Amino acid sequence: MTRTAHTFAYAGASAITGSGAGRSLGLETAGGLTPVGAEAHPRFFTGFLSEPQAAARGLLAVADVAAARYFLRTRGASLDPVVTANGDRLRFESFSGCCGVYARLDVLPEGLQGADTGHGTTNVDVNNPLREALSRLPGGDPLHLRVGPDELAVTTLDGPVVEKKVPLPDRWLRGFAESQAITAGFDLRAELSAAEAVRFLRSLPRSPAAGGRAGGPLWLVPAGRTLRPTTRPAPGAICLPGPERLSALQRVLRRATALRVYGPVHDGAAPTASAWEIALPGMRLTLTLSPEADRGFSGEGSVLEALATGTAADDADLVSVLLAWEPRIDPADLAEQSGLSTERVRAALTRLGTAGKVGYDLAEAAYFHRELPYDARRAERHNPRLVAARALLAEGAVTFEGPAVTHVVSGERCYVVRESGGAVSCTCQWWADYRGRRGPCKHALATRMARRGTSPAAGAPAGTRTAPAATAAPTGDAR
Repeated sequence: MTRTAHTFAYAGASAITGSGAGRSLGLETAGGLTPVGAEAHPRFFTGFLSEPQAAARGLLAVADVAAARYFLRTRGASLDPVVTANGDRLRFESFSGCCGVYARLDVLPEGLQGADTGHGTTNVDVNNPLREALSRLPGGDPLHLRVGPDELAVTTLDGPVVEKKVPLPDRWLRGFAESQAITAGFDLRAELSAAEAVRFLRSLPRSPAAGGRAGGPLWLVPAGRTLRPTTRPAPGAICLPGPERLSALQRVLRRATALRVYGPVHDGAAPTASAWEIALPGMRLTLTLSPEADRGFSGEGSVLEALATGTAADDADLVSVLLAWEPRIDPADLAEQSGLSTERVRAALTRLGTAGKVGYDLAEAAYFHRELPYDARRAERHNPRLVAARALLAEGAVTFEGPAVTHVVSGERCYVVRESGGAVSCTCQWWADYRGRRGPCKHALATRMARRGTSPAAGAPAGTRTAPAATAAPTGDAR
């Protein structure tokens, strides 16, 4: 797994100070991006939380996920949560160390009281003493929230006094992009009242199976006002992959007002991703689970088609200029402003997601703008199927046999890629194993790129051939 050193530099440690009506939660920020550019310690909010205890427990749940590994729990993770200020709300996000669980707490306008919320994205320090203080926070008393350094202290800072250095795997960046692309296709599948939500979630296992591994998928069907387990994945069933991975939701059950479940309409036996949203007073906490506990979001392949299109890079550059930390991004509005089709705008948003610039809010069925400090080209360089597909193009390994059949030579084998009605299939082992459930294989991806005339690299012509058909091999060369 590719890793780079990432340093969080804070002006101080986040902490809760004071008591009673004078209690204040100060969240320290690291370097981040704002409308005026990069700032060492941006300040996004100062005011009061409408529901302090619910917000504290929601933030703890996001921190729980950031510190967890739900598959092969051999070591912990330590990536601090990301906070984005969208002008009217705050969003706290994290990914688990195994890249299989994405968490987000949205503190909505009705959950904030005070000065206007700023715009920008940064990391916030959530240290162990702060976690302990948040877990002991009593209800009833007001809580002042400050996201960013105290203005009076800024002038006396000589530099960061708190630093954290953590390994940042490239698969986490791909996980942000994949989870956004996958959830954009979800629908609301079920909604439970507060009482039914508590009853259902408390019935789920909280501990991993033997060997430290999370359990297999649980299948559920809506039954009246609740969800009923079923012994097999019947059509229309909702997949809960690795139910132990919802344990972070236990933090907020006492303040829950509803549970909403999102996912694809299921019509087969394969497990699928799903999202579980707890509604809280003035906020929402959402956990999105990868299709299997031992399978992180980074390998799902949902963004490959968007990355492989010839116009996506230029379109993304154009669309990114039009973004301004909006809490809701409407592709139709962007299409009108940019002069692009809505389809090209959506592809551009997917590509921007690979740089951490766009997320997706299921409750509002809309994208939102954030600015993680990543380069989209980094995600491309470390995506093995995309790299392999471009290598096949550069080698001239793609041969067309009519409009629907393509031969792709890879190593000592030749694979047949067939297209019909927009669907694609291949004779490689990857297709045999996944049937498109994890995106296209490298042969299908190279075929799509060649038919579009996409270059394998900037300034290089796409290598294709129109030689007679070769003999296809049924297995091998899995990706």
